Amino acid sequence: MSGKNLFSLIPKVDDLLNNTLIMNILNDFPRVTVVNSIREEINLLREDIKNKNITEENINERLEKLPHLINERIKEKNSFKLKRVINGTGVVIHTNLGRSSIDKDIMENVVNISSNYSNLEFDLEKGKRGSRYSHLEDIISEITGGEAAMVVNNNAAAVMLVLSTLAKDKEVIASRGELIEIGGSFRVPDVMEQSGAILVDVGTTNKTHIWDYERAINEYTSAFLKVHTSNYRILGFTSSVSIEELCELKMKYNIPLIEDLGSGVLIDLSKYGLEYEPTVQESIRKGVDIVTFSGDKLLGGPQAGIIVGKRKYIDEMKKNPLTRAIRVDKFTISALEATLKLYLDEETMLKKVPTINMLTLSLEELEKRANTLYKKLKQEIDDQSMDINIVDEYSEVGGGSLPLEKLSTKCICISLSDLSVARFEKYLRSFEIPIITRVYRDKVYIDMRTIKESEFDTIVEGVQEALSKVKGVL
Repeated sequence: MSGKNLFSLIPKVDDLLNNTLIMNILNDFPRVTVVNSIREEINLLREDIKNKNITEENINERLEKLPHLINERIKEKNSFKLKRVINGTGVVIHTNLGRSSIDKDIMENVVNISSNYSNLEFDLEKGKRGSRYSHLEDIISEITGGEAAMVVNNNAAAVMLVLSTLAKDKEVIASRGELIEIGGSFRVPDVMEQSGAILVDVGTTNKTHIWDYERAINEYTSAFLKVHTSNYRILGFTSSVSIEELCELKMKYNIPLIEDLGSGVLIDLSKYGLEYEPTVQESIRKGVDIVTFSGDKLLGGPQAGIIVGKRKYIDEMKKNPLTRAIRVDKFTISALEATLKLYLDEETMLKKVPTINMLTLSLEELEKRANTLYKKLKQEIDDQSMDINIVDEYSEVGGGSLPLEKLSTKCICISLSDLSVARFEKYLRSFEIPIITRVYRDKVYIDMRTIKESEFDTIVEGVQEALSKVKGVL
């Protein structure tokens, strides 16, 4: 049969609309989505015939599969672009996967607030307009020891607001070794430039001394900026100026000290076997005037930029026109308030804040989980082409936090005989609930630290389907 005659076998759109499977689909999906999907599959078939990618021998098989291919295309078109995924990478605060996850009990509060009216900007006691910042200020101040607090949409915005308020068209002194770049190529000097502050960098990449700061002070100096280098470390012949030294200098010259802590840890992680990370409370206690940090890193809450410190400065920030452009909404406020309430009791926080819980999991617990998932996989998948083992590995904190920290963990390691690991990993990513893993030396690793026990059955189903697809069964 010629190529021309093959074209004649392609069914019309109306014929496919009368197919039983397609008619059932029309009950669940918009007609326009169904029709567009039919046309796209027909055009794809036409292109394959035109380019001789399909032969007379397999045209009938393709035509038989056409309704099912249309069905898959419709489902894909109708699915949400932002999806829930299973994080098997072992990176706890995974920026590409949404950073910190939120506990279900906290989300119940968010749902309750967002699905009803709320007192977002209404003072219930006075019966008149209130401030959205009032819902968080007291609890942030209570936990950190700061006089006042406010919240904006992320930490870069927090730094920009602080500098715009305290240092617009004035000089800010910062160490050259602390002018970091964060994710997406955003750099501290660029944020400072957008704020209107004038950067005066002092010292060198590896060494900055207190006299470097003091020499740079003049009548235009408005603030010192200390940036915690949470996403990298410089090792070897180095020195940096401590908060204590800068506090003495700022008191001597009456110049405010701003600290960007980035990760925003509120507990001493060294108690739980992790590397020490300076806490917000410590900075406030030592005399820092303004501290900024993220809500969705080591704090374990929603994306937010938290500002805490001296009331006189924060009151000025609340009046800055920029504040409205970077303010948070009711979703963030309700999720952050519920997260912060957990910090009032450290034992409860360790259990209920997923990020902290994952970071502090014991190796014994990880091994127990690994054995459970291993048994499920072995029970459901009996295939000589797949080898499954439990191996020792390392997890990462992620999110630009504790860059040198390696957390001992247990992984499910999957290797394939004479099958494409790249395709297998791709099929895991394209599963109904995408399973994100890491691939190393042609093996797939699923880290037990960042997956939930409730996700085990889904992982088994995903591995089964991916194996079937890579073998050409599906």
